[in-house]
Amino acid sequence: MSGLKLAAVRHRYGTQTVLSVERFEVAVGEHWLVLGASGSGKTTLLHVIAGLLRPSEGEVEVAGQALAALSGAALDRWRGRTVGIALQAQHLIAHLSVRDNLRIAQYLAHASQDDARIAETLDALGVGDKAARKPFELSHGERQRVTIARAVVNRPRLLLADEPTANLDDDATARAVDLLTEQAKVHGATLVVATHDARVKAKFAHTLRLGPP
Repeated sequence: MSGLKLAAVRHRYGTQTVLSVERFEVAVGEHWLVLGASGSGKTTLLHVIAGLLRPSEGEVEVAGQALAALSGAALDRWRGRTVGIALQAQHLIAHLSVRDNLRIAQYLAHASQDDARIAETLDALGVGDKAARKPFELSHGERQRVTIARAVVNRPRLLLADEPTANLDDDATARAVDLLTEQAKVHGATLVVATHDARVKAKFAHTLRLGPP
């Protein structure tokens, strides 16, 4: 069973094609980098893989599940249990503590609230002592670690990251990529990172390069 499979996937907004991928297949546990300039469809691709966006055409299968067969609440539950997403904008809920941000991830996955699992995940990423803090009380690097913690707290089979090294210097970029790859290995997850940052290319054995659709 592949970790991820796309066949003849295209997405359009009106008459404009913003994503075109003829074939993209990733084995379970592989780490892939998706490179491309701004506007090449990297974020759209991640949204399609996560089931956040239905492509205009083509087939998407993740961990043996054809996404076209799921809709509504079933798709939301599947995503919460199967996919961990670390978005560039982080999207942490400002008025909630770090711990509650991870509790929300468990709730959306219809998983039992498990504070021990939350503590374990935060500890593993070096922010266990920040559980009661609000996101605005954290440094950028700490918020990034919390975002990754939220993405992996439900032990996803697929981990997606969108521009995780944006606005980071070389040292912080290396740490961010190491955190993602280490967490993917710990959980046996397939990892797909989308970026325009060629600095991280050497850390990935597999690369998909997107050009203009």
